[in-house]
Amino acid sequence: MSLVQHFRALFAYDAWANRETLESLERCAPPPASGVRLLGHVAAAKQLWLSRIQGRSPTVAVWPELNLEGCRSLLAEADSNWTAYIAALSPDQLSQSISYINSKREAWTSVVEDILTHVALHSHYHRGQIAAQIRAAGHAPAYTDYIHAVRTQSLPPEEILHD
Repeated sequence: MSLVQHFRALFAYDAWANRETLESLERCAPPPASGVRLLGHVAAAKQLWLSRIQGRSPTVAVWPELNLEGCRSLLAEADSNWTAYIAALSPDQLSQSISYINSKREAWTSVVEDILTHVALHSHYHRGQIAAQIRAAGHAPAYTDYIHAVRTQSLPPEEILHD
């Protein structure tokens, strides 16, 4: 499996896990507001990082005020955009340096491969926080472990990280 294929599979898993997390928030009555806020941040951060890679101005705040439907819409848009980006990504582009200004107005330069890794791990980190909030509210969080997605065939065979 090439590194580009690896990222395609990793982002397919990330999209599935974010949808599962969204659905677990929707099953709560009412959902923890901080969990909804974190999921909105996950969706916005995915869009923000892609904007940085593509040299575009961000179209969404890093901490947007979204309800669950807004989270669903922004996640779907972000996942569609990332799928298209990774589909056109060449192995050489993974080592490309990207210069950007972060939300604290600091200038940074990062390599595309590191940004892609960060985006997937950032979502994973916040899904854990959301799961803890859902459990604290007396509900069952989504089971979003990667191995669970593979075991339950929740990912298409071509989106699994092994050959």
